[in-house]
Amino acid sequence: MNYPSAYVSYLAEFNGTRDFFECHELLEEYWKEHPGDPRALLWVGLIQLAVGQYHERRGNAKGALKMYEKALGKLDRSSLERLGLDGTRAIADLSRRYNNLQMGQSPPYQDITLIVKDPELERQCIQLCQSLQAEWGSSSPMDADALIHRHKLRDRSDVLAERAAAIETKKRNRTAE
Repeated sequence: MNYPSAYVSYLAEFNGTRDFFECHELLEEYWKEHPGDPRALLWVGLIQLAVGQYHERRGNAKGALKMYEKALGKLDRSSLERLGLDGTRAIADLSRRYNNLQMGQSPPYQDITLIVKDPELERQCIQLCQSLQAEWGSSSPMDADALIHRHKLRDRSDVLAERAAAIETKKRNRTAE
């Protein structure tokens, strides 16, 4: 099966670099660029899973719980299987995490690993991990602040400039009316 390159990249980041913020960026961009994609709900669910992992790793149980709940509403075993994954395991791991957080239990953080059942997809992911100098299936480096707190440390000047331009355009449109 042919998978979108953004999805292959998502898996390499999810199971290799453990850069869950990047997982979100990659798949969100793909999802937005393909509005009619019949797997759109699945892409959003995978984005939410990555964001949940990002929050949980940072110790934000409330944020993780919210994202996991949303992901569970969009992901299902058979859809994940069609994407070359072990859907049963993915849903079980996600449900266990969600239930633990919901009951206020916070065992030490451990990454969820998405088990890839499609050998060709796994080969592509491992190859991409090698080019990223990451090990497929490795654990999160818990001392890497740049990875764990990426949303606080990134350069947002382009986002802020876009936001300011949009506000300025709205002001001009109001005065023109």
